[in-house]
Amino acid sequence: MAYVPDSTASVTLHVTPLTMVRRIITVLTVGLVIGAITAIAAIAFVETVLWLNDLLLVSSYAKVQSGLSPTAMLAITLAVPMGGGALVSFIVFRLAPIHRPAGPADAIQAVQLQKPMPDTRSGLIVTLGALGSLGVGASVGQYGPMVFLGAVIGGMVEKLRLAVPNINAIAIACGVAASISAAFNAPIAGLVFAHEAILRHYSMQAFAPVTIASTVGYVVANVLFERAPVFVVQTGVSLKAPEFAIFALMGLLCGAVSIVYMRALLAGARIGGRIKLAPEARGAMAGLVVGLCALWLPEITGLGQYTLRFATIEGAFAASEMAMILVGKIVLTAICLGMGFVGGVFSPALIVGAMLGGLVWTGLAALGVEGLAAFPVYVICAMMAVTSPVIGAPLTAILIVFELTRSYELSIASMIVVVFSNVVAFRFFGRSLFDRQLFLRGCDLSQGRAEAQLSELAVHDYAVTEAPIFEVGLDQRAVRAELDAHGWSEGYAVDANGLFQGYLRIIDVDAASPAPVADILRPAQLVFDADTSVRDAMRLLEDFVGDAIPIVDRDSRRLVGVVTEAAIVRAYLDVVAKLRSEEHAGL
Repeated sequence: MAYVPDSTASVTLHVTPLTMVRRIITVLTVGLVIGAITAIAAIAFVETVLWLNDLLLVSSYAKVQSGLSPTAMLAITLAVPMGGGALVSFIVFRLAPIHRPAGPADAIQAVQLQKPMPDTRSGLIVTLGALGSLGVGASVGQYGPMVFLGAVIGGMVEKLRLAVPNINAIAIACGVAASISAAFNAPIAGLVFAHEAILRHYSMQAFAPVTIASTVGYVVANVLFERAPVFVVQTGVSLKAPEFAIFALMGLLCGAVSIVYMRALLAGARIGGRIKLAPEARGAMAGLVVGLCALWLPEITGLGQYTLRFATIEGAFAASEMAMILVGKIVLTAICLGMGFVGGVFSPALIVGAMLGGLVWTGLAALGVEGLAAFPVYVICAMMAVTSPVIGAPLTAILIVFELTRSYELSIASMIVVVFSNVVAFRFFGRSLFDRQLFLRGCDLSQGRAEAQLSELAVHDYAVTEAPIFEVGLDQRAVRAELDAHGWSEGYAVDANGLFQGYLRIIDVDAASPAPVADILRPAQLVFDADTSVRDAMRLLEDFVGDAIPIVDRDSRRLVGVVTEAAIVRAYLDVVAKLRSEEHAGL
């Protein structure tokens, strides 16, 4: 396959005013429509979860109102999550074409690597699995599925084939922003999250439609449907200078707990994958654990709305209860997500952080530290400080605090705790749980978008179509004539089976000699595997001198092509130029 430069790598300068106006209208309309559809879908998702909780007697209110005997209630408490776990696993692992759960990591990968989202059927089936998981009381979050649903809705724009550069990534970001905005009644946080965690740039071409989508999501949720905020704290916050040192130390502790939480989730997935049982059996096992926890410590099951609301009330939980909820929530969430349930990681992290903040305040108060801010301040700050490293969005976490509390002082306090937490988590874990999940799939975003995209490009795709490749038995006269005809100074030799034998230089070829080229072969300076990426090739080329590099199949050792150094460099420059164009694109 010959290398053809990417025509989209450079900015198109010759765009007529009419085309530009059409693009602007298209982009803004995409933001408007996706924002409205996603907000409605997100609200429907949440309401359906609450309806299922009542229908299946998962919520405490439904249990009290049911009037069933204790024995019947015990049976239902165990049977519902077990049956739900088996059903969810069947739906996700058997019916979805991708045969696995999906979430925000898939949206990040689609945008960063400029790939399509999972197919619509898979997206809707996985969302249905998340709905079932939350409906039966599994310890998973609802915001991850909502973000993924928004990304799936945005990803449908790709099928419209709109003639607008970068429209697919922008549409996905619009869906994500609207889902966050509708979920938290926080349009600014939705806007920033889409840019901070999904797009990872702030081009005007993306900023305008994402802003519209986030605003529409807020209007639909807050104005049309009058959705209540996740939590509301109205307390006077009076901060003293020495307390900022406490916030910094608490941030370090939150970062450590966040790492424990993320590593527990990864360990749960690893252990769950090693269990040689049918997906339905693993899901039923996880459901049994959920049912037992619902009998022993119901605060760690389900969405945890009431746990979050009571967490901001001083004295609602004793220190021992907060410690049990903290540890139990981490363990149960790891079991649920690792064994077959589907859902997010944001809501459980909120509860873990809330319990940690309450423990810190309670401990300081017990030690006789005076002049502390109110109990809810520590709870909310720790809540966001534990959660922000998980999603890789510290600015979003701070803005959620500000938009939900309207407290400038509380936002400053949370800013200190969040910053120190993210410093620790970034240093000892990485940018986010989603980035680590992608890394385990072979997608490394730690070095930036360009490096990640280059790692997806195989050098084999840039091989020249007519390379001077000869059999070792061919005489030197014929080889010299071929090299002269094609203007190459090097040739590459294979045996009768196509196995790579070495290369030759034109200066070594005797144009009058009937001797075979096997007599003058040299060992190759550098050989690429068939699956070597352009990123790895660029690093390997550092000390290379020559015309081209042979590409050899790792297993068979057959020569599958030859790629020039210039083609690899052009591929690299194309990717860099294309990303620069996207990141600086205007309306």
